[in-house]
Amino acid sequence: MVFEGSSAAISHTGKIRSNNQDSGFSGDNLFAVADGMGGHAGGDVASTITIQHLERLDRAYESTDDAQASLQAAVTTAAGDLIRAAKERPELAGLGTTVSAIIMVDDHAVIGHIGDSRIYLYRDDALTQITADHTFVQRLVDSGRITPEEARYHPRRSVLMRVLSDMDHDPELDLFVMPTLPGDRWLLCSDGLSGVVDEVHILKAMRLGLPPGRTADNLLKQALDGGAPDNVTIVLVEVGGAHPLSSGPATIVGAAATPSGVFIPAARAARTNWLHPVRQAANEPSHFEPDDDYLEELIEEDRRRAKRRRIGWIAGLIVFLLALTGAGILAYNWTQTRYFIGADEDSVVIFQGVQQSIGPISLSTELEDTHILLADLPPYQRASVERTINARSLADAMAIVDRLRAGAEAVVGEPLLPSPTPTPEPTTPAPAPTTDGEDAG
Repeated sequence: MVFEGSSAAISHTGKIRSNNQDSGFSGDNLFAVADGMGGHAGGDVASTITIQHLERLDRAYESTDDAQASLQAAVTTAAGDLIRAAKERPELAGLGTTVSAIIMVDDHAVIGHIGDSRIYLYRDDALTQITADHTFVQRLVDSGRITPEEARYHPRRSVLMRVLSDMDHDPELDLFVMPTLPGDRWLLCSDGLSGVVDEVHILKAMRLGLPPGRTADNLLKQALDGGAPDNVTIVLVEVGGAHPLSSGPATIVGAAATPSGVFIPAARAARTNWLHPVRQAANEPSHFEPDDDYLEELIEEDRRRAKRRRIGWIAGLIVFLLALTGAGILAYNWTQTRYFIGADEDSVVIFQGVQQSIGPISLSTELEDTHILLADLPPYQRASVERTINARSLADAMAIVDRLRAGAEAVVGEPLLPSPTPTPEPTTPAPAPTTDGEDAG
């Protein structure tokens, strides 16, 4: 049975790279993205060879098992061709490519994947990443050592653990089958899209419900607006959509779309582009398969980075706590320059500090009991004392006490004993004077 739906494919060099090493394919039943790597020419060759082998699979299949077997065989054959290409042209050594492909078989999708290109499924207003990145940072995420957000900006995020290359005759391809439903949208893309446009914005583009071609254009624009430091390739497949495929040949985009097929240029002497150092660097390989020693070095480096992050957080926390403590001490010292008149159980008291408390910690202390009984005060003065009376200074507090004493004497009809002049408590202890053995007097 031939797959019924609509699709679109688009590829762009990006804003920094000078050539497109990506390739994409959109046919009747087969849809694929290959992100090439290996320098100026190697990436072109690797992705083109791979798409040339995969495009032969664009046909109907009796079963999903047949489709899986065909997909594995095509990828293995492509790996053999990459090995031969590198042997014939030594300057291509290290070439390779990612592969993310879907073969539609009736109401199922047969998926093959290796590398860090991705396949997403948009279904029921939700976007799900179907494939797992075969990268060093994804291994760190899976082991819980970094978060997915940290992985987006990790300096080693482009280091691949698995890839179709000239080093492996039998590539380890993830192969699995998933059911499809009418209205499903399958997005295949190189990391030129997923590394710049996050899933929140991809989901927003999907929710617009535009035809696949316009949705792909929208996603490409977002990648370009985000800087597009890498090639961007997008293949979008809509199952049972309202935009049927027009009759005609399959769509091939990127390096594989070169009419002359695979072109392996002669070796050229390296040259430095002094005027455009960023563009020169963009032609260097962005992915490679590391050996075990290199991975151990990266793991150790990641441990060091994690240790530095912990030290930075601890140092920041200590600085914050010291600043908080210092601010608390300054605030407390300020409160001890304030005074107010209040009451204890039965008499008028001068307090040093402010009326507030911080939890169980009171910000005031009793400075002096005036021995003026609350019962001897006129009702209005007693009410004021019970509510507390703020004083601008200790002298102001004494003046208030004198007025209260006068009011109490008027009530009882006789003079009251004056209270002793209080001495404010020092907010910080003063050092004792020294005289080098001489009498200061």
